[in-house]
Amino acid sequence: MMKAPAVSIIIPLYNEAESFAILVESLNAAIAGLKESCEIILVDDGSTDGTAALVKQLGLADNRYHCVLLSRNFGHQLAITAGLQYARGTVGVMIMDGDMQDPPAMIQDFLRVYYEGYDVVYTIRKNRKESFGWRIAYKLYYRLFRTIANVHTPLDSGDFGFISRRVVDILNKMPEEQRYLRGMRSWVGFSQKGIVYERGKRDYGRSKYSFWRLLKLAYMGIFNFSEFPIKFITALGLTATTGGVIYFVLTLIRKFFFGDVPSGFTALIGAIVIFSGVQLISIGILGEYIVRIFYQVKQRPLFLVKERISEGETQGDI
Repeated sequence: MMKAPAVSIIIPLYNEAESFAILVESLNAAIAGLKESCEIILVDDGSTDGTAALVKQLGLADNRYHCVLLSRNFGHQLAITAGLQYARGTVGVMIMDGDMQDPPAMIQDFLRVYYEGYDVVYTIRKNRKESFGWRIAYKLYYRLFRTIANVHTPLDSGDFGFISRRVVDILNKMPEEQRYLRGMRSWVGFSQKGIVYERGKRDYGRSKYSFWRLLKLAYMGIFNFSEFPIKFITALGLTATTGGVIYFVLTLIRKFFFGDVPSGFTALIGAIVIFSGVQLISIGILGEYIVRIFYQVKQRPLFLVKERISEGETQGDI
């Protein structure tokens, strides 16, 4: 068994065959000038375009690459989680995407800040290359999340960053099934510092995060790290009840002092619609918490590994 490397670089991959060669070239150039020893953990998240074959071929040819092939597509956050479980870096771990929007060369900046005494080095994106509508949506979400979350979270910060060995060990002990890693990273605490960088545009393939996947990720952040939805139910119920009482009092005043009582079913239908809406919203919010409990208590594995290649040899499955 080779000596454990100082730094692990985790890269989740899903259908990235088109940009794979350029990614590897960039990674090799980034680690060439480092004094620290490195391993690169490529996690194939059930790709269907030949990425898995490229990953295996590279892992067998270059023992700096540790390859983890998942049995199916488990999603971006769990693919990173798989990488964290196998990361051996004694100094820490860098997490980046494989679409070439995160520059591997920033490992130098991460390590510089780490040696200044920081356990978490996160990145702050500026001048995003998405469409105007997406940029507005991202900005609104991050600011909403920071307002309602029960942990301090940096604005415009994704998963791209560096975490120390002790933070990796803590994250590996956190058992939640619905994982929102940037929130978990903030929850851990310790000394944290952000680096502003300009995220590149995607030149190869297309984003794997559809609108619904992004919405699911946003839900995980809000429901995993905020009590706001539950408190919102209480506020909504009190508001609806107060409105109903006020309307009832006004109706009595009109009846006894003015002899005018609203006729027909309009008022009744309006009240039913309002209170039914409040009840359905409340049930939906409670359901979001209940479904998380439902999946958590099953205690299924977070991911399944089909094959693993380490130090140029196939290790089999778990």
